[in-house]
Amino acid sequence: MNYTQNEKISQITPSSLIVGIDIAKEKHVARAQDDRGMEFGKRLIFENREHGFEMLCEWVVKHQKKQGKNHVIFGVEPTGHYWLSLAYYLKERGFDFVIVNPMHVKKSKELDDNSPTKNDTKDAKVIAQLIKDGRYSVPNLLEGIYAELREGVKVRDQLSKQLMITEGRIQNNLQRYFPEFFDVFKDWSGKAAICSLRCFPPFPSDVIQLTAEAVLAQWKTEVKAGVGIKRAQQLIDKANKSIGIQEGLRFAKREIHDLLDQYMLYQQQLEAIEEELEELVKEIPGAVEMIAIRGIGAMTVAGFYAEVGDIRRYRHPQQVINMAGYTLKEHSSGKHKGQTRITKRGRSKLRKLLYMAVRLLSPIIQRFRHYMSIIQIEKNAL
Repeated sequence: MNYTQNEKISQITPSSLIVGIDIAKEKHVARAQDDRGMEFGKRLIFENREHGFEMLCEWVVKHQKKQGKNHVIFGVEPTGHYWLSLAYYLKERGFDFVIVNPMHVKKSKELDDNSPTKNDTKDAKVIAQLIKDGRYSVPNLLEGIYAELREGVKVRDQLSKQLMITEGRIQNNLQRYFPEFFDVFKDWSGKAAICSLRCFPPFPSDVIQLTAEAVLAQWKTEVKAGVGIKRAQQLIDKANKSIGIQEGLRFAKREIHDLLDQYMLYQQQLEAIEEELEELVKEIPGAVEMIAIRGIGAMTVAGFYAEVGDIRRYRHPQQVINMAGYTLKEHSSGKHKGQTRITKRGRSKLRKLLYMAVRLLSPIIQRFRHYMSIIQIEKNAL
């Protein structure tokens, strides 16, 4: 399936059977038509299961034979993740599969009946009409190592999010029951701080019962340098003057210990998956050279390939720009010229990743431009 608008339209010929499918969680609705918009037969309701997919294929074959069509193109409005199984199923069987923009479906659903009514049957027809007009795009269904990268990066992002949530809950607990803890330890996740939270009860009522020597002895089992008797005594002094809440300590202690277990588990899982991703991404041609660029790490490269897939399938860099939502827009009329902005209609993760990468590279780019300007000045002087 081709990229430009004219090429998309040229894919739809009199021999094409267009099947628009409205996606739902349990049951999908399909409607078939030709390149002129003439509908064939009644709608088909099929389940999101293998026997439902087989029913769809049989239904399509019947229409092909009856109408004399030798080309089938399926199209859906991507709803959550429910369309992916159908997409891979049809792709494996050699069918053309495309998607239409949900916003286009919403804005064009009144063209036929001048009614804002929305239902599955109507949406399936609107989807088919959009495909007929070439208003579709080919989904980036990743395979092989690229599919593994996308799933791995997704898991990494989920772990990072859970780690941040758990960290926030730990700080919330400490701010309520021992706010002075942060006067002793600037970073609660440091080795000595973690040791204090895990090895003995972390609340003031428990700390004041210990001696500085006992606290230091416990620290030394985990931390070899950076802590001394003065810091241990400081912790006890802060506990003596703490304004922390003194009620509900039983389950507050249980909460902080459980949260620490979760934090350590998420941290270990995150480190493990990052090691796997780093090894996996190096198998992609050109990835090692990208990682070698100063400021670009393995996780950045892994995230890029997880979003775009095999870059060899793209014919122009503008395709990646469009995918990221970095296409420029402008509102102008008559003598008024509006401000140019980006559309943000694309993959938000890819857009964020590219932005962060460019921010890291900006000092290098500035030095390169400065170097080139000096060379140009010297050439002009000659």
